[in-house]
Amino acid sequence: MLSNLKAQPADKILALMAMYREDPRPTKIDLGVGVYKNAQGVTPVMRAVKAAERRLVEEQTSKAYVGLAGDPAYSDAMISLILSDAVSRDRIAAAATPGGTGAVRQAFELIRNTNPNAKVWVSNPTWPNHVSILNYLNIQNTTYRYFDSETRGVDFDGMLEDLSEASAGDVVLLHGCCHNPTGANLNLTQWQTVIDLLNEKGLIPMIDIAYQGFGDGLEEDAAATRLVTSSVPECLIAASCSKNFGVYRERTGLFMAISEKADNTAVTQGNLNHLNRQNFSFPPDHGARVVTTILTDDALRADWASELEDTRLSMLGLREQLASELQRLSGSDRFGFLAQHRGMFSQLGTTPDLVEKLRADYGIYMVSDSRLNIAGLNATTVPILANAIVESGI
Repeated sequence: MLSNLKAQPADKILALMAMYREDPRPTKIDLGVGVYKNAQGVTPVMRAVKAAERRLVEEQTSKAYVGLAGDPAYSDAMISLILSDAVSRDRIAAAATPGGTGAVRQAFELIRNTNPNAKVWVSNPTWPNHVSILNYLNIQNTTYRYFDSETRGVDFDGMLEDLSEASAGDVVLLHGCCHNPTGANLNLTQWQTVIDLLNEKGLIPMIDIAYQGFGDGLEEDAAATRLVTSSVPECLIAASCSKNFGVYRERTGLFMAISEKADNTAVTQGNLNHLNRQNFSFPPDHGARVVTTILTDDALRADWASELEDTRLSMLGLREQLASELQRLSGSDRFGFLAQHRGMFSQLGTTPDLVEKLRADYGIYMVSDSRLNIAGLNATTVPILANAIVESGI
């Protein structure tokens, strides 16, 4: 049996990480992997997370299974964080998942189970794993225009034109905030136009929200998701705690499915439970328990929100420093988009050849589509990157 296996294509980001580790140059810069790092190049454990973990160690009396959907208190806390009161709670089914990726996978499986003929529309570009999982599950998918490589902003007219071709029952995958990989986001007026199109065409939105608090703030980053969910009959949401709580390795995610009517929620919840049972039985609990402890304790929540805001402002400062340095070196404002983008990522909008030139000549590692992780920079490496970009002719 095993001799019949075929080699799978290497994950581009993981391959990039391996190349970075093997590069002996002391000035090398890793802008590829999507993990937040502080100025010392460390992904820190947040203060509130440490405090919550200490409390759990002292107070937890069992490691028994919690339930197929995880701890209901975790679902309640996350629904409140993301949706506030945008949707009546009795319309929302929710299940804990192994990270945001697990939530995405469960959402795609639910789509396939309920409407095998549905096509999933994803932005061009999008997080590569979206398309990889869709293809693995043999779900029809296609792209809609999103990023304009000339302006480095959203190609909104192209987006609307493409989505106007979608059929009723199709699913439109949207990034709730801090678009990955581009960093370019819709404004609320544009979101409303998209909502109008969704309702007119009978399309179902699926929102992937993995960076709440990394863009313009916790409430601001949730505004689009709340607007969508309060304006459409049904919606799927895949949420991640990896970034804003820094619990990457704890694999802490949540899948939410919002029904048009509350009397359908119990059946929907049963299906979410069933999906969990088939894929991994009971979801991880430690990260979820930490997040719940933080969100339900006023002091811990305030400390977490404060540290998260410091993280957000740090990334924003790096964006502004990089844009300013590039303007100084190039004598042009063509890189001003970097200060306007939000979240961990921006896309330079250049060619794979020039990205490879940055790696080969300057030891600067980023994904071939020119996505760079802003959080991989610090005040010292920003000028190095800016100089390399200008000298490379990007």
